[in-house]
Amino acid sequence: MTEATQFSSGENPVKNMTQLVTEIAHALVDDPSGVSVEAIAEGDSTVIRLRVSQSDVGKVIGKQGRTARSMRTILSAASMKLKHRFSLDIVEQGEPPATSG
Repeated sequence: MTEATQFSSGENPVKNMTQLVTEIAHALVDDPSGVSVEAIAEGDSTVIRLRVSQSDVGKVIGKQGRTARSMRTILSAASMKLKHRFSLDIVEQGEPPATSG
């Protein structure tokens, strides 16, 4: 049995998760103006695409990917609570968007 995701008025989990990722990224990078976050809905899930300047990619990913893994863990925990799947893509600023085909 599939349950449709419904949220009370005024509660927008996609907006909340994008704001959370934005705040975390701003705290990590040297150039906060180079941070942009967009949410891409894909059926019953949402991909959050985080773009940072080339010099800040390493700071967002962290040693051995630990920082990125931690952000994905937070999104996963929220996904379970909200019954809506979130995933995180980290992209270099200026890199063309990935095309599926």
